[in-house]
Amino acid sequence: MNEKNLNTYEDFRETASEYGEEKEGHDLLTDPQALASSREKVETDEALSHGERIRAAREGLGFTIEELAAKTDISAEALSRLETGEGFLPLGQLIKLSKALQLKMADVISKGQEPFTIVRADQRKSFTRFGKARESGYGYEYESLAPNKRDRLMEPFIVTLNPAAGEEPSSHDGQEFIFVLEGEMEVLVDDTRDVLKAGDAIYYDSTSMHLVRAHGDKPAKILAVLIS
Repeated sequence: MNEKNLNTYEDFRETASEYGEEKEGHDLLTDPQALASSREKVETDEALSHGERIRAAREGLGFTIEELAAKTDISAEALSRLETGEGFLPLGQLIKLSKALQLKMADVISKGQEPFTIVRADQRKSFTRFGKARESGYGYEYESLAPNKRDRLMEPFIVTLNPAAGEEPSSHDGQEFIFVLEGEMEVLVDDTRDVLKAGDAIYYDSTSMHLVRAHGDKPAKILAVLIS
């Protein structure tokens, strides 16, 4: 059993023990509220581990949060929330961050150790753009499809785009391939704007100013593959 699974299991046992003391006569596995609490604790610990990797890399290079913010055009507040496990960044900003920290994007998302990886539909780890404190109807969430593959050259994700306002185009190193699974997605690449529907795809250089978002007032789900 690898360290990540061991930590998760220990977290589960600890939560189960605490629940047994406080909720005698109930079964953790059949009580939805208790099970949700256990899952939330595990997700929080994984977010902290994600942030700890970022902080360790930053401190290893001798950067303060303010210096890293200046190098990446990411606010110091957003970086601080990332390091403490309270927030996540858009994928484009994660690419910029990994470059500034002299890391592969794979090291920022998850440190894979396996020669290949299989991710079951019910095992995907979800990262929410705005975090749980923000209204769930805005922003987006992404699920890594290859978190444990070592030496990854591509980063595949299932991304749910929720209607959002105020998004700005950005650019970064690499290329992106997007296939629309559900709904409609608006895309802007340099001066070209279009709307893609389920079954449509687009491939572009990420160095171009670009923006993708849900079209209209309904969410869209996409398969996104990033090469950085």
